[in-house]
Amino acid sequence: MTTINITAQTNDVSQIEVIKAVMKALKIKFEMSFEKPYNTEFVAMIQKTEKEFSSGKGVKMDLNKMKEACK
Repeated sequence: MTTINITAQTNDVSQIEVIKAVMKALKIKFEMSFEKPYNTEFVAMIQKTEKEFSSGKGVKMDLNKMKEACK
């Protein structure tokens, strides 16, 4: 028996079901794991920031102001 790792980037649940059906039809034993590439708290923070910025709550700085803020 040979073991390989396959990463499938699906668009919806129906595609996952098709992949499972194909594997079963070919009588291939398989395991599924649903890993998220990013920490969910980090993603939520970024999404919140993007939403705030798009609603006008962000601050725009030029490069010189940014350098001054980082001193």
